[in-house]
Amino acid sequence: MRIDSAILQECWFLAGPTATGKTSLALHLAARLRTAAPTGGEIVGMDSMSLYRGMDIGTAKPTPEDRARVPHHLVDFLDPHEEFTVADYLRAAETTARQILKRGRVPLFVGGTGLYLRALLRGVFDGPGADQEFRQHVEAQAAAHEEGWLHQQLQAVDPAAAARLHPNDQRRLVRALEVHHLTGLPASQQQGEDPLPAGQRPQHVYWLSPPRAWLYERINRRVLQMIDNGWADEVRRLLALPRPLSRTARQALGYQELTAHVRGECSLPEATERIQTRTRQFAKRQHTWFRNLEECRAVEITGEETPQMLVDRLLSK
Repeated sequence: MRIDSAILQECWFLAGPTATGKTSLALHLAARLRTAAPTGGEIVGMDSMSLYRGMDIGTAKPTPEDRARVPHHLVDFLDPHEEFTVADYLRAAETTARQILKRGRVPLFVGGTGLYLRALLRGVFDGPGADQEFRQHVEAQAAAHEEGWLHQQLQAVDPAAAARLHPNDQRRLVRALEVHHLTGLPASQQQGEDPLPAGQRPQHVYWLSPPRAWLYERINRRVLQMIDNGWADEVRRLLALPRPLSRTARQALGYQELTAHVRGECSLPEATERIQTRTRQFAKRQHTWFRNLEECRAVEITGEETPQMLVDRLLSK
């Protein structure tokens, strides 16, 4: 399934690794898009975790003040127990973009989930439904084996998918194995969506590419600030909800580590250090993901630019 290319060509996309300043830049860009389109731009979330209500601090979600300043969509869209596939996101994104365009405004997709951006640009394989019995069996097998077992199983039946997925990304590893189990074909073979022809692609697809040392320092400081802002208490509230977090929500950076802390399995400094390490690793993978999407245009930044300076650069491309 794909979004109509005519809709995509009317949209703007701003991606980049975590902690690169996308939220602030997007607010300024949306305001400036009002010059090109007098009725303005509206921001559409492109982050798989900002979708969830109550997951605010750890996802660096736009504040209520940000959302009052510029309309935001697909933020606080789900309860934490709800599952949400990439295909679900694509359907919601298309509906949202159509509504924004009908109002004569510009959809501005903003976020760091590379899988969402790829789906928007190239479509997504809307595969067979879930086989819960198979999933439970594979997850039980994974728990009984050493770390990396799931990745090895996928490597045996779908090397291309295994090469694309991180060895610790259990949810997507299980799904790839499930697709092979249900269809007899590798998921990668069925998911081979190609880029649109050059003339049909959206022209405004950008990703922020900062120096690694600057980004890692910024990540470390932001994690500390999130801890100071009460991130552990946020996790306690989520764990106290009547229904447990969905498998998707449990994948959010930092929530696993803080859950372990809340349950007494590690100290807060230990959890903090693990979150910093995991977030830096995630940012590195994001960089690779965006760099390898040929539709994306890198915007090299130093970290010294103001949002206004970056908006000038984007509007002049």
